[in-house]
Amino acid sequence: MKSAHSVLTSLLLGSLAVLNAAEPTPLKPTFADVPYGTHVKQKVDFYQAKSDKPTPVVFFIHGGGWLNGDKNGFNGQRPYLDAGISVVSIGYRLLPEAAADGLVPPVQGPLLDAARALQLVRSKAAEWNIDKARIGATGSSAGSCSALWLAFHPDMADAQSADPVARESTRLWCVAVIRAQTSLDPQQMREWIPNNNYGAHAFGFKGEGGNNESAYAEFLAKRESILPWIAEYSPYALLTADDPPVYLLYNTPPAMGQPQESTAHSANFGVGLQNQCRKLSVPCELVYPGAPEVKHADVAAYLIERLKAPKAR
Repeated sequence: MKSAHSVLTSLLLGSLAVLNAAEPTPLKPTFADVPYGTHVKQKVDFYQAKSDKPTPVVFFIHGGGWLNGDKNGFNGQRPYLDAGISVVSIGYRLLPEAAADGLVPPVQGPLLDAARALQLVRSKAAEWNIDKARIGATGSSAGSCSALWLAFHPDMADAQSADPVARESTRLWCVAVIRAQTSLDPQQMREWIPNNNYGAHAFGFKGEGGNNESAYAEFLAKRESILPWIAEYSPYALLTADDPPVYLLYNTPPAMGQPQESTAHSANFGVGLQNQCRKLSVPCELVYPGAPEVKHADVAAYLIERLKAPKAR
């Protein structure tokens, strides 16, 4: 008989595969490459669930460290479509493209693009038969960080804008992510994960040696001067009591304050965020091998239940 630990591990591996589960025949978007900006990456694919009434939406942001990947890599639409939930997969400017566009820090590119893509989706509510209130974001790794940033950031809707897309809300119903970086504060990350060297690239730091360690040394050395950036772009820093429910999934158990094998995907990120969520009474389910109080085995189960529930909490 399998142990509870091995069973949960199997479920976690299955959940990690769900975001990119291969379909026998890849699904074609109902609407492909719908633009939300002028850059070639600023496009979304929309997969419409069959329904007589407006459907909830899963809003997928691909990972890749904000340095690679694209919206076409997502093949996990089926569970949501079968549950009557439509799906959006977004493209966005990667860090080099954002830097080329003059954005400082370059992480603005992926994050602001995600917000604009969400507004575009809401503006299509009538045309696409979607419930613009019930949108849940998901993704893996850097896509997860972007999803959490969206979930915690104050609404960026501009009610006075002449652009109808810009008038739409950027708030979410819920967020469920895999192996998320929950902070972009170099000091906080090193407290949680002493050997962490991830995150300097988001703010454009390269260091004198041109490697991760020298870049992170510069990141730490200049932390005081970029505190406004951290306050604006780090998900942890943005979290407030009115934010939507959170689901965090990792494939290794945490060990706070101890070196990690995979620093960018450590469950220590999840523990740090969950502790803050508890202080603010924001519902947060943290899942990893051996985790207590697991209610949902994977991201799909969580999103389907939340998006179809009477209330978000």
